[in-house]
Amino acid sequence: MSESREAARERAREIRAQHRKRDRRRRFGVVAAVIGGVVVAGLIVTFVLVSSLRPSTRGPQNMQSDGLKIGEGFAAVRTPALGVGDTPVASEPNPTDVVDIQIYYDYLCPNCGAFEERNGDQLREWIENNAATVEYHPIAIFTAKSAGTQYSLRAANAVACVAELSPDQFFDYHEALFADQPEENTPGFTDDELLAIAEEAGVEHLGNVEKCIDTQRFRVWVNEATQRALAGPIAGTEVASIASTPTIIVNGEEFKYTTAFDPNEFAQFVARAAGQSFSDNPTPTPTPTPTETPAP
Repeated sequence: MSESREAARERAREIRAQHRKRDRRRRFGVVAAVIGGVVVAGLIVTFVLVSSLRPSTRGPQNMQSDGLKIGEGFAAVRTPALGVGDTPVASEPNPTDVVDIQIYYDYLCPNCGAFEERNGDQLREWIENNAATVEYHPIAIFTAKSAGTQYSLRAANAVACVAELSPDQFFDYHEALFADQPEENTPGFTDDELLAIAEEAGVEHLGNVEKCIDTQRFRVWVNEATQRALAGPIAGTEVASIASTPTIIVNGEEFKYTTAFDPNEFAQFVARAAGQSFSDNPTPTPTPTPTETPAP
């Protein structure tokens, strides 16, 4: 597992280095374009205004809850797409011996990266052992913190594309995006890099995924899903709304972390939630348990 994560990090570094070289070659052209800023600015303002008036669109398939649920075998739970104007539908409840974990992420959020780094391995283990499902809700609240590239929005769109077109590879793609996460207030990955990382993660139907990323097919849905999360309520849970990322919900109850995403603290919370679920079940599947993890 550690070797595959390191390989993903190294590949992401290589991709970023290649694109930095390309960006330097383009810099002169960019500066020249800025000099003609009056016309360009007018076009940008027009584009933004037109974009803001785009009608609502359906959500990605398999994300009727505004999230994608990953279960045993890292397979995605299939659902219809969320229809235009519809309210998200909470995912079907798990069996009593399988913990339900939901996580609201922004792919540029530093705390999300810290949580993933310190808890990703045990999330993978719980899914692998069928002790838990994890439902991933991509939102974009850091869109203005990527040097003008709207990385949060583009990354959320990219994972939505994968959720629809190659859902069983979603988990690996999600992990790869955090393996060498861009820093806040940097441009983040380009669309080409998002696609290259998808290819490295084994995502299928790459031609369709590329088109979906390039056209930002689910851009409107990302914005709408973000607003729904911020406004609340969160269907099927005790959470009124999403106030920050990451927000982690276990069996309907929000995990109020008090330390730096300590894996043992999280595992203890999950174990308590699991204990409540297992109270009427004499033979549950393996219960998530705290593990000894070196301090970060």
